[in-house]
Amino acid sequence: MSDTAKSQPGIKPQANIQVHYLGQVPYEETWKRMQDYTNTRDSDAPDQIWLLEHPPVFTQGQAGKAEHILDTGDIPVVQVDRGGQVTFHGPGQLVVYLLLDVKRLGSGVRHLVTLMEESVVDALKKSGVEAYAKPDAPGVYVDIDDTSAKIASLGLRIRRGCSFHGLAFNLNMDMTPFLRINPCGYQGMRMTQLAEVAPQVTPEQATQWVLDYLVAGLGNPQIIEYKGLD
Repeated sequence: MSDTAKSQPGIKPQANIQVHYLGQVPYEETWKRMQDYTNTRDSDAPDQIWLLEHPPVFTQGQAGKAEHILDTGDIPVVQVDRGGQVTFHGPGQLVVYLLLDVKRLGSGVRHLVTLMEESVVDALKKSGVEAYAKPDAPGVYVDIDDTSAKIASLGLRIRRGCSFHGLAFNLNMDMTPFLRINPCGYQGMRMTQLAEVAPQVTPEQATQWVLDYLVAGLGNPQIIEYKGLD
């Protein structure tokens, strides 16, 4: 894989893409805004990428099984409409939501999943860390002491030909809540973060590398940046 993403053959890049920096925002409020944008956007609505983090919350995907939620304590659990099982979001985790007109792009779910995985793999490569995806378990993994550890999780939903939800990349966060669940439905799965495997890299650097790779993979549209959504 090269250091620069290449859009898939046949993709129809748009002239620009809106990138919104939201800071730390509540999960349910943000989820509702993703749904609203997807449900009401028309064929001319711009594609958007949201960069943010959430206060502590467990989210359970559509296929999620209650048995994978072990002891949530005072952290809320939200049933959501993305794919996958249960995961944890919290401060210090980069969350990237992709609100894309997949049909207009001429893309597909598999391409978006691969692009998200590769964006994190590339950021870790720039950090001096070898990372990889697994065909049978979406996400990004690194090896620690001969054990596979998950560092990023994925979950997408397609509605009306458009995507929402996205990826969560553990940067520098409290990892203990992951012990209260079977992450992504895997008992005993080890979780890790950038601060453990590449402490010399700042969250800001990693965020920029992920964003650059995603935008390149979408055909290098011009980035229009916003603080917040309004």
